[in-house]
Amino acid sequence: MACAIFFRDPVPYAEGLRIQEALHEARRNDRIPDTVLLLQHRPVITLGRRGRTQHLLARESELNRRGIDLFEASRGGDVTYHGPGQVVMYPIIRLGRGGSDSHRYLNQLEEIAIRVCAGYGVEAWRREGKSGAWTAQGKIAAIGFKLQRWVTLHGMSFNVEQELAGFNLIVPCGLAGEPIASLRGLLGAAGPSPDDVARAMARQFEAVRSVTLEAYTYEESLPDTLRDIL
Repeated sequence: MACAIFFRDPVPYAEGLRIQEALHEARRNDRIPDTVLLLQHRPVITLGRRGRTQHLLARESELNRRGIDLFEASRGGDVTYHGPGQVVMYPIIRLGRGGSDSHRYLNQLEEIAIRVCAGYGVEAWRREGKSGAWTAQGKIAAIGFKLQRWVTLHGMSFNVEQELAGFNLIVPCGLAGEPIASLRGLLGAAGPSPDDVARAMARQFEAVRSVTLEAYTYEESLPDTLRDIL
């Protein structure tokens, strides 16, 4: 049995990182089972290990003026934006068993995004040599994760609503000229809410990883073991 923790309110990036790191230590020491976080962030731009400052199109002072934080993240990948209207999935899970290496894990995250899109009638696909998922209107899911002692950190972001103007301040994932898509942009007013998509992502995680997730809400229903850790 694994766990899924859903967050009701957007989470500051620094707080999300603190929660991930606390759970990561607990998972490494087998104090908790595999645990998946599903949340939205407050506006933030993050630079991954391959991130280049020239892919930032605004000065930090301008980001501050707009209420957008800037962080250097330990994940793989380049620069990306997180904010309300986008669901972020952070699996804190142990790999390395049953042949589940990092390449297979990347493939699984992409498969989750593709299946979520399909569930709403949207075709999505991989692109050779690039991580993530694409649609006819552009990239809808970005992936960047880290392995430490075979337990994962960071994960995948999935664009649901169109309030994602922060992408205009960066070269997303270092891919110049690549449009960014969202489910609401593809489906219009009939598009799902971020909460609906978070639940769909959890269901597809179960299907792709062949696990069962016991669901909790961070603000309301955490079991004592998890609450003590966090």
